[in-house]
Amino acid sequence: MTLQSRAAGALYGLALGDALGMPTQMLSRPHIVARYGPLLAGFQPADADHPLAAGMPAGAITDDTEQALLLARLLIEGGGRIDAAELARRLVAWEDDMRARGSLDLLGPSTKRAVEQVLAGVPVDEVGRFGTTNGVAMRIAPVGIAVPAADPSALVDRVVEADRLTHDTGVAHAGAAAVAAAVSAGLDGASVPEAIEVGVSAARLGVERGHWVAAADVAERIVWATGLVRGLPIGQVCDRVYALVGTSLATQESVPAAFAMLAASPDDPWRTVRLAASVGGDCDTIAAVAGAVAGACHGVDAFPADARATLVRVNPRLDLHGTAAALLALRERS
Repeated sequence: MTLQSRAAGALYGLALGDALGMPTQMLSRPHIVARYGPLLAGFQPADADHPLAAGMPAGAITDDTEQALLLARLLIEGGGRIDAAELARRLVAWEDDMRARGSLDLLGPSTKRAVEQVLAGVPVDEVGRFGTTNGVAMRIAPVGIAVPAADPSALVDRVVEADRLTHDTGVAHAGAAAVAAAVSAGLDGASVPEAIEVGVSAARLGVERGHWVAAADVAERIVWATGLVRGLPIGQVCDRVYALVGTSLATQESVPAAFAMLAASPDDPWRTVRLAASVGGDCDTIAAVAGAVAGACHGVDAFPADARATLVRVNPRLDLHGTAAALLALRERS
């Protein structure tokens, strides 16, 4: 398996998980089971009365993929570095474009508050101190592709550089560091269980950065959540995670939930993202995170060719292979 396949796998996994979770995001687990069954078979269109994705076609991506690619472009243009003020401007432009397209899936609460403050003249170092949601974890995978995991502290530094504008808190840095490090480890050839271990170690570094907030420890919750589902029949995984781990926008729920899906299905990335998209709550983000790690570990060809073809057909602006290659060029210079 080539490095290019693993990098493309991370981006395809992210986008496939996001698209699978598009019609189920912010629905309850019982609602999903009643509407789609206990495990999504594949892409579905959103119902006409969906609170965020009404009318979107099967296979359409959401803010998770779009913001990840926005961050990827900034990394590529900046030679691997992120300019916080430019990130704020790009996020505002992205939201304006989404609104013009009629989308209700706009900036999350932490990101929106921070961006509005920085554009109003508040110093960049001050605006992210209350950001605790999963907005950075959902878009951080490109940093994992661009930065090797050999030096964990250096990787976390780059994660914090990408996070601090909107989510400069220990819990958010921990969640994003776990995702980026697990993706990076996958590119280095780690199996899913090995990548989970690397992610836990990075979360323990990330929590020491940024502002303290009262929140459960992400690293410990990943350890607990992955242990909770190991050996559990697949039919029980979503119900257990939904009831005990939680699937809200809170980093300390959604990131451990994503790692739990990886632990429940370490050898089948397509089943991993289908599980994650079936769990309820913020399940497009949970599936995007799980898909990015699974794709990095297994490579792009581990996902069904027809699903990848549908993704590209429905979202023609995507250039995941080209973006992966450009991010790899940054990795090679690190």
